[in-house]
Amino acid sequence: MSAESLAKSASTAYDAMLDVIAAVEPRVAQATRQELTDQRSSLKLIASENYASPAVLLTMGTWFSDKYAEGTVGHRFYAGCQNVDTVEALAAEHARELFGAPYAYAQPHSGIDANLVAFWSILAHRVETPTLERLGAKNVNELSEADWEQLRHEFGNQRLLGMSLDSGGHLTHGFRPNISGKMFHQQQYGTDPETGLLDYDVVAAKAREFRPLVLVAGYSAYPRRVNFAKMREIADEVGATLMVDMAHFAGLVAGKVFTGDEDPVPFAHITTTTTHKSLRGPRGGLVLAQEEFAADVDRGCPMVLGGPLSHVMAAKAVALAEARQPSFQAYAQDIADNAKALAEGFLTRDAKLVTGGTDNHIVLLDVTSFGLTGRQAESALLDAGVVTNRNSVPHDPNGAWYTSGVRLGTPALTTRGFGRDEFDKVAELIVDVLANTTPNNTSAGAPSKATYTLADGVADRVKAQSAELLDKHPLYPGLVLS
Repeated sequence: MSAESLAKSASTAYDAMLDVIAAVEPRVAQATRQELTDQRSSLKLIASENYASPAVLLTMGTWFSDKYAEGTVGHRFYAGCQNVDTVEALAAEHARELFGAPYAYAQPHSGIDANLVAFWSILAHRVETPTLERLGAKNVNELSEADWEQLRHEFGNQRLLGMSLDSGGHLTHGFRPNISGKMFHQQQYGTDPETGLLDYDVVAAKAREFRPLVLVAGYSAYPRRVNFAKMREIADEVGATLMVDMAHFAGLVAGKVFTGDEDPVPFAHITTTTTHKSLRGPRGGLVLAQEEFAADVDRGCPMVLGGPLSHVMAAKAVALAEARQPSFQAYAQDIADNAKALAEGFLTRDAKLVTGGTDNHIVLLDVTSFGLTGRQAESALLDAGVVTNRNSVPHDPNGAWYTSGVRLGTPALTTRGFGRDEFDKVAELIVDVLANTTPNNTSAGAPSKATYTLADGVADRVKAQSAELLDKHPLYPGLVLS
């Protein structure tokens, strides 16, 4: 079927869908229409967002949503799951082939669910199984109350070493307010205070001192690549399990931009990811594992998860099939090339970047050089139609709420067809907004961390120039709603 025919079919499908929704709750239908309008008319630079294909989106809106399917393929706790078995098996097959992983688990509902499955699989493999073997028990139900209490104590006193939040790590890598920081005795490694880069010798020294059960690698706001071979060496030296969270850069792994030591899958015992972000699929998670952890990960339900979202697993299968096409590798390379163009656009305009640039899909802009907090910058940019998110920078003086940075990502606009010249223009527009934004004063006369004033005419000027870029690269071209 031609692209024109596909677009026409999608238009018909979405029009019909919205009519059906409007018959029940017209306000939801209107909000859905408005969301498409808003996404089409804004520069979306949130690093964790993208645009899924119509095929992926339509797959989620089916009667697979009506199925309960606890268990695993061929071993369900509900009858009538043969079709769920088909789509889950396809999602896992595509994930294994795409990433070269021995085992894939497609059930996690989100990235945090994938990480929880990974954490508890490691605890089961490293703590529960040896205890059961030592006591001659087949499962925890055969343990005496005293032995069970001892095992529970051991579960709650294991150590995790992950990247700190302000250095670019994620909430689920041991941040204390998150469940990962509560279920483990945790410590964190950071980045070099001068360069903002990972220092593997420092990470190794920290691991030797702390002796973690789990070493977590991966990031959500670190604009550089990671040498996972070195991280595995560190883990092996201290007897840790290496878990890699590649949720942000999975598309660059799938697209063969990250290869060799920068591909985490051959080195990690367990690799987790979301299926959206740079992978351009539905909102959901995946767990990839080496064979020794496969049986433990397969217990994700009921260990951590409830019933899998069968309609989303079907959409994962479609998205992963798309990612196995040769065109996806070209797309992934464009993401990285465009990030470099965006970074260079900032540097030529004297903006300050964490680590001085990027070699992945993330650009982390330090907005203190504009006299702003991240919250002020994020809000002023939104006024001008540029959608970003504020983010901490290393050793951030403004904390995790106001922050000192803005995180930018290139996957979404790359999906729309933006190239290097357009991303240079995007940098120009962002600098224009920030240079014309000033903090307000508080009632005490001090600069506010939240409120600001954007100079007259700037928002309209930037929106008009953005519209010229966006009109050249329409979102879902050919999709027309009546």
